Amino acid sequence: MKLGLFDSGLGGLIVTRAIHAHMPDLDLVYLGDTLRVPYGNRSQEAITGFTKRAMKFLFAQDCQLIVIACNTASAAALRNLQQEFLPAFYPDRNILGVIIPTVEEAAERDFGALGLIGTSYTLQSGVYDDELQKIAPRTCLIKQATPLLVPLIENGGMPWVEDVLRSYLSPLREEGMEGLLLGCTHYPHIKAPIRRVLGEDFPLLSQDEIMPAKLADYLRRHPEHDTALSRTGTSRFYVTDLTESYATAAREIFGEAIHLEKAEI
Repeated sequence: MKLGLFDSGLGGLIVTRAIHAHMPDLDLVYLGDTLRVPYGNRSQEAITGFTKRAMKFLFAQDCQLIVIACNTASAAALRNLQQEFLPAFYPDRNILGVIIPTVEEAAERDFGALGLIGTSYTLQSGVYDDELQKIAPRTCLIKQATPLLVPLIENGGMPWVEDVLRSYLSPLREEGMEGLLLGCTHYPHIKAPIRRVLGEDFPLLSQDEIMPAKLADYLRRHPEHDTALSRTGTSRFYVTDLTESYATAAREIFGEAIHLEKAEI
């Protein structure tokens, strides 16, 4: 059986690449919902519906364990998926998100004031506030919704990203943030321009750097999933809307040419 990875678009390819580099023998299946990206301005009902369809597709591809490599989907749908969907339909499998592992990493860093950028839905959900308060109550989150970044990343807008980042990040610097949490799996793709804006040594919490070790630790603690995963080093990549621009973006985000297949969900 395989490890599934899901994102609302192509940003999760960055986390997928990082996990593959950390555990190259794992068999992976990636699904990007490029037909409906971005999720950040959708309702919880819509996001949950889209995500359930994606989970059914990945489980049909023989996935034992799925990582939702999307902060918006994790915030909107993960609890419902774990508490209702899995027990009813896939009780021997599991679905993980990216928010709890990221919050754990933030708590270890013990920031006083931590900046957070992400989609409007992720920030409005309050999930980062709630989870961080449980384990790092002294850390104050300073939040900034950044809805323009995903469309720019996925549609060839990199020449304009740095100017947009300066506008988004300036208020966070003025409020005294000591580090910046990248609350969207697309954002590791723009770490270089973020560092140009904030400074090369400014602390960043980036999910492509966090998730591989967190997943490896989860598998060590859950041998029932670890032993079920096949390890032949194969990877398949699906998207719900396949265009030349998405193929180009996928190549740029993943760092090498990959074969995209069309998925109907």
